[in-house]
Amino acid sequence: MALSQKLQLRQSQALVMTPQLMQAIKLLQLSSLDLAAYVEAELERNPLLERVDEPARSAEEAAAEAGTPAAESEESAEPASEDARTEDWSEQPEASRTETEERPDTNLENAFPDDAGEPTARAVQAETPGYSEWAGVGRGGSGGEDYNPEAFVSVETTLAEHLARQLTLAITDPVQRMIGQHLIDLVDEAGYVRGDLAAIAEKLGAPLPEIEAVLAILQIFDPPGVCARDLAECLAIQLKERDRYDPAMREFILHLDLLAKRDFAGLKRLCRVDEEDLEDMTGEIRRLNPKPGLAFGGGVVQPIVPDVFVRAYPDGTWTVELNSDTLPRVLVSQSYYAKISKTAKSDKERSFLTECLQTANWLTRALDQRARTILKVATEIVRQQDAFLAYGVQHLRPLNLRMIADAIGMHESTVSRVTANKYMATPRGIFELKYFFSSAIAAAGGGEAHSSEAVRHRIKEMIDAESPAAVLSDDTIVQRLHEAGVDIARRTVAKYRESMRIPSSVQRRREKQASNLAD
Repeated sequence: MALSQKLQLRQSQALVMTPQLMQAIKLLQLSSLDLAAYVEAELERNPLLERVDEPARSAEEAAAEAGTPAAESEESAEPASEDARTEDWSEQPEASRTETEERPDTNLENAFPDDAGEPTARAVQAETPGYSEWAGVGRGGSGGEDYNPEAFVSVETTLAEHLARQLTLAITDPVQRMIGQHLIDLVDEAGYVRGDLAAIAEKLGAPLPEIEAVLAILQIFDPPGVCARDLAECLAIQLKERDRYDPAMREFILHLDLLAKRDFAGLKRLCRVDEEDLEDMTGEIRRLNPKPGLAFGGGVVQPIVPDVFVRAYPDGTWTVELNSDTLPRVLVSQSYYAKISKTAKSDKERSFLTECLQTANWLTRALDQRARTILKVATEIVRQQDAFLAYGVQHLRPLNLRMIADAIGMHESTVSRVTANKYMATPRGIFELKYFFSSAIAAAGGGEAHSSEAVRHRIKEMIDAESPAAVLSDDTIVQRLHEAGVDIARRTVAKYRESMRIPSSVQRRREKQASNLAD
């Protein structure tokens, strides 16, 4: 059959992802901080976008709150004449004038006005974005823009700054000081020097013995154990400062792997000590700091800001509302567009203004749709996991993305993007939205399935409550869970235990015996 070219007309339906649609999908999975940064960039780029501040109260609203007529309020708001002000001031006694000048405004309610909020519906009826009464969670308070709580936070000294100050006092030679500063720059947040000394010597063009000599000086700096190259050297430095680094302790440090394995017989043989001395040496090692650098601030820690608040009503229902502090408030300045569109002279300028208007309108709609989607998903999660909110993690139900998507009429991918990097503040703490999704474990008697997170919590409770004389094995835990109605395999118990970083029954028994001997 010969090959030939043909022209055909075909009619079909397909979903086309426009750039704006792809950007709207991207906005769903952004965290509150990333979204704020994106909106700030758009405000700088688009002249038609404006940030919405707190609306000023009208004279009628202020008069209504004060209980006075609006006209009377406006008259009182007018500034008095210069003569009247002078006359009033002259009539005040001397004590009153001093009191007026020196007494600060102590009315905190006036200093920090509450944010205006809209009433929110209950969990099952919440369909529109609400505004939280938990004011100030995202911005450190609901006061004006002039109030900056970060101004009251003292600056933390970093580990590098602390070591650099000691370097200027300990070393006067400029070459050695340059080497020391380079080594300080290689110290990580835990206090260890990361890098090969031979490579450092080659890079700096200095002999290796001089690099080692400078490093030895840095290792006597505060905090003890800093600038070590590994854990054994870090512990050895601290023991030398305490004058406890004898030959037996040196062998103990060189064989820390045996301590991790709880091989006390091998340690006694290598260190040539009895059981009592080994217990003292083990207690001495446990009192040391394996990461001395963590005592210094390594940077500003960004706290978790919840996107959704959940609170209980007295009748047992739940209210779900968005955190208004995490929602960017922007609007399109139609008046500014109408003003500058008249001055556009070229097609390029008119095209730019039209594009800015379309982008601004799209962004405001996208932000509104994002808030509604987050509230809808969070509301359904609260409805599904109300038992967890009321009674705790043991009552967490199995939940997946499809269950939420089918309940609210959305696609699973949309629910997945909404729950990414979002947090919910509940009476039991702040949880990521993805925390409420867990796989199901069948019930032993054919009843309702159990959540994997709830089963993991039961396993941890059993292990925490075990006695040193009766350490629970994985088989024993499986048997007890079967008696509680949970159909689970032994390998699943071992997997959950390892995910919680709980050692095996043999290691736990050794640890408990060692702790009893130390006591």
